[in-house]
Amino acid sequence: MSAAMVSALVQPDEAERRAVSVLQAGGLAAMPTETVYGLFGDATRPETVARIFDAKGRPRFNPLIAHVADEAMARAHGVFDERASRLAEAFWPGPLTLVMERQPRSQICDLAAAGLATVALRLPGAGFVRGVIGKLGRPVAGPSANPSGRVSPTTAEAVMSDIGDRIDLIINGGPCSVGLESTVIGCAPEGAFLLRPGGLPKPEIERVLGEALQSAQLVNDARPQSPGMLSRHYATHAPIRLDVRSVEPGEALLAFGRTLPPGSDQASMVLNLSTEGDLTEAAAQLYVHLRTLDAAAPKAIAVAPIPQEGLGEAITDRLRRAAVPPGPEAL
Repeated sequence: MSAAMVSALVQPDEAERRAVSVLQAGGLAAMPTETVYGLFGDATRPETVARIFDAKGRPRFNPLIAHVADEAMARAHGVFDERASRLAEAFWPGPLTLVMERQPRSQICDLAAAGLATVALRLPGAGFVRGVIGKLGRPVAGPSANPSGRVSPTTAEAVMSDIGDRIDLIINGGPCSVGLESTVIGCAPEGAFLLRPGGLPKPEIERVLGEALQSAQLVNDARPQSPGMLSRHYATHAPIRLDVRSVEPGEALLAFGRTLPPGSDQASMVLNLSTEGDLTEAAAQLYVHLRTLDAAAPKAIAVAPIPQEGLGEAITDRLRRAAVPPGPEAL
């Protein structure tokens, strides 16, 4: 396959037309959401969903998020209980994915759901993507537009570098505003479960629910119950060292805040997620900075401590998964 055609959002009508045309033909289009760039294909067509898995090198037991144009489309495919309804009303469109029982009449293919009885649904905040899905008239499967297990893309250039020769279209809408994948919540009769921290902080969700989120079951890399639950993910080529108190010679430093750890002057490169200690800025910068540091081929990437409140929980989740050494258990 030749490299993907790139369409800019400076002509949104033409970009939308191209994206809808590609999806209608069973093709794959990378498009920006508020979280990261997604690799989208018709979720009702098994052959298209198979292409998504192949383009990413993603294991087929790892389910995909189905993105919808509106809540009515979501309710045609998922069984909404009281908790799911409350969360959808409060946070959709936005960086929230809800995992729930799949409707018997849902046409989302079994491959997209990895054969599970549940489905992961999101109504993205990006109006362009919602418009494309609305014109298509069907949900689209949309994991991040990058090789499986690697750093997610927040720019069109990153998508082109990673998988541009494996897909049909890249919509260049500039950098993503949130920069972290959606928060994933499982809704079940026994409560709401935090399956993946993300761009919507846990305290905001608990405030709307009026109850604490429960912890998900232990990670099962052979049978994940939701997207984003594999133990190794978001990985760089260079090893990552977390919560560093000092930087070793030859390491690159991913800093946070005004105070740098000892040895920073010996670092091969220093990038700061947020000099002012702003976690929203840090989330938006995380993947861009990881990619830049990794491209410099350091001995390792040393990461300064990140506060655990708000978006800090999601940032730390990504860094911890990225730091897991490669091995059979991480496939």
